[in-house]
Amino acid sequence: MSAPLRIVFLGTSAFAVPTLKALDQGPDDLVAVITRPDRPAGRGRRLRPPPIKIAARALGLPLFQPERVSVGAGLEQLRALQPDVLLVAAYGEILKEEVLSLPRLGPVNLHASLLPKWRGAAPIQRALLAGETETGVTAQWMAIGLDTGDVILQRALPIGPEENFGSLHDRLADLAAQIALETLDLIRRGAAPHLPQDHSAATYAPPIRREELLLDWRQPVEQVLNTVRAFSPRPGARTYDRGRLLKVLTAGPQKNSVAPRGGPGEIVEISQEGLHVQTGSDSLIILQVQPEGRTPMSAGDYALGRRLQRGQILGPEITE
Repeated sequence: MSAPLRIVFLGTSAFAVPTLKALDQGPDDLVAVITRPDRPAGRGRRLRPPPIKIAARALGLPLFQPERVSVGAGLEQLRALQPDVLLVAAYGEILKEEVLSLPRLGPVNLHASLLPKWRGAAPIQRALLAGETETGVTAQWMAIGLDTGDVILQRALPIGPEENFGSLHDRLADLAAQIALETLDLIRRGAAPHLPQDHSAATYAPPIRREELLLDWRQPVEQVLNTVRAFSPRPGARTYDRGRLLKVLTAGPQKNSVAPRGGPGEIVEISQEGLHVQTGSDSLIILQVQPEGRTPMSAGDYALGRRLQRGQILGPEITE
């Protein structure tokens, strides 16, 4: 049996938590966990620990939170750990050559797409926005460049027609944990491949801009629904009801083909099921919403409480 590897794990967000738990139960030596510093969050701007910090403390693992791991004290801490492998998942810092050259056997990144598709910071949201029916997780050797390293292992995952960011994120996070263990086994046995990516087929997943959260009711119904799915349950696709911010968390296609038509954003019907709103093509049904400063609720309850009427327009005024 091959000797255990000395693993240093770099991760920050909830996506990385299943992988951390899998490593803790795996055959290798998890010598340290490195995550980002606590950041202010919420209305009170209190310091909030990242999910990986909470998980690492619960597991009793050695934890470091340098401001940056590529320079200064963070780099010195990492160098002193003498890792065989750096395993990275949703860490949140672009690592420099000084870090990538440290591990004896190499740095490995877990990325939530089938590279070379959706390189970058928001692969899950971008896949949903594009209406993709399949995505996956890639384990890659890290290189200088945006997710350009050679592939070790990939696994595909179908995207359900009603799946949103929350459910897809969690399924991909669980898949990443499985792939992490398989990848480390390959490395331990000296059998991990270096499969070059087809760079000509690359697509990119830049960070989500705030303005992208705003629903454009002039778009076709499919794109409006993709936007709702991509940002549900967090941070939530947005529209406005008479000047008040309203998050749209769940919506579906219009099942009644004879529903009345209206202008983009117009409420064409109010039923027990929800709000029927016109898009640039067909209408859709809003099922769940979250008013500003309140908890999620059914669209029917919201309509009753706000006394919504047919003919009202959701969203800011549309100018041609």
